[in-house]
Amino acid sequence: MSKQRFVVPAVAGAIGILALAYGLPAQAGGDKVAFPDKFKDGVLYATVDRPDVKQFRELYASQAAIDAAKKGQPLPDGAVLTMVQYSTLLTAGGEPQKDKDGRFIKNKLVGFAVMEKRAGWGAEYVPEYRNGEWEYQAFTADRKANDKANLFACFACHKPLDKQDFVFSYDKLKAAK
Repeated sequence: MSKQRFVVPAVAGAIGILALAYGLPAQAGGDKVAFPDKFKDGVLYATVDRPDVKQFRELYASQAAIDAAKKGQPLPDGAVLTMVQYSTLLTAGGEPQKDKDGRFIKNKLVGFAVMEKRAGWGAEYVPEYRNGEWEYQAFTADRKANDKANLFACFACHKPLDKQDFVFSYDKLKAAK
């Protein structure tokens, strides 16, 4: 197991213990985040192949979010980052098929993961659990909130990224056109 894959569960476990100690729910509440119907009006700033889950992902953000990242600033109030998740076409051996450029070939829409930042959000979380003013929500392919999603895992996974506003793709935002 790589060090990175060990650290995330360890951080998640530690945050979970703190959450229980402070009486916080085991699941974070994504009820503040509505489905971003106009996410495609924003900028498709990156596509990502995820071999671990055999997915092709598209990442969307507003121009304001990209402009802030290009300046090395935290993303602005109202920023919404949308990740569109697709399954991939698979070979007979169950591996993702690749196009002529070596990228996964997207197949069916699987769901959406959304992070949204609003002034004052996150104030109810203890510092060890809080991701600035970000909240998270997962949506099914039919754009309904996914009540089976473990949103707590989003907070735990993004928590170590405080120097880049808790955003994994911050550098991709900076590099967007």
